[in-house]
Amino acid sequence: MQLLYALSRDENLKLDQATKKYFGSIENTFNLYLLNLYTIHRICSIALEDEEKRKGKHLPSDYDKAFTPKIFKNPIIQSIDENALLRKKFDKLHFENKADKDFCRKVYKEFSKKEEYKKYIIKDSGKKEHLDILLELYRHCRKSEYFNEVMEDSYSEWVDDKSLIIGAIKKSIKRLPAEEHFFQTFFPEDETIKEFGQELLEKCFELDEELLELIKPTLKNWDHERLAVLDMILLKMAIVELMHFKTIPTKVTLNEYVEVAKLYSTPKSKDFINGILDKIMTDLNEKGMIVKEGRGLID
Repeated sequence: MQLLYALSRDENLKLDQATKKYFGSIENTFNLYLLNLYTIHRICSIALEDEEKRKGKHLPSDYDKAFTPKIFKNPIIQSIDENALLRKKFDKLHFENKADKDFCRKVYKEFSKKEEYKKYIIKDSGKKEHLDILLELYRHCRKSEYFNEVMEDSYSEWVDDKSLIIGAIKKSIKRLPAEEHFFQTFFPEDETIKEFGQELLEKCFELDEELLELIKPTLKNWDHERLAVLDMILLKMAIVELMHFKTIPTKVTLNEYVEVAKLYSTPKSKDFINGILDKIMTDLNEKGMIVKEGRGLID
């Protein structure tokens, strides 16, 4: 959607350049996932410094004496620490400059004051307790304005892909310890990237005039040139999905584009997209222009 918008606004932007940007954004989203994983690991490593400070106190409290850096030394985080392939990836992307030690110290210091962390330190811990505290740490990070600022400054995709990254990180933490290549499974498959994303981008661009002609009859008293640009782009994308992606149910297409309109377009766009798409679907069905594979994909 964003790339099609850019193509419609910038006459100098070509399809091949937009396609290159598309693949770059996918790479950046994956790198964001890795940066989140790296940041959790590095924040946990600050517990080693915390332990040294507590040991060096002249009058340590009972808590100081009980303290161990187990938030770092547990099997889940150690599987990241000992993963040579993953650490090599972190180094290549220079994550130490994006989530530097001062930032990680600040987040750790805030988190170390929470009752959940103090209880974790005092009590015996198994895998469940390690998992719970790491998920709590990540929840704390996501609420931190500083954390969100670091992520957005590093990759602009954080704004749009935040929920996707969060889901992937939660799955990763729950899956660890895991094989060395575990993180690579979170990179989208070619079917998603090329057979859907790239094809959707290219078809929307190449069939622009044809798609407009399919939309015009449903507008009645609306002047298509006065419609919100994003609304027109979303309608064209939806039509391409309806006509050219046989395995995507029509209801899924309708619901998804209504949701996207709700997030990115005008307050009235949701109802407008829903009404126009419903008319277009009816018209295309009557003309036999929607052909889906599998039972129940049209209704």
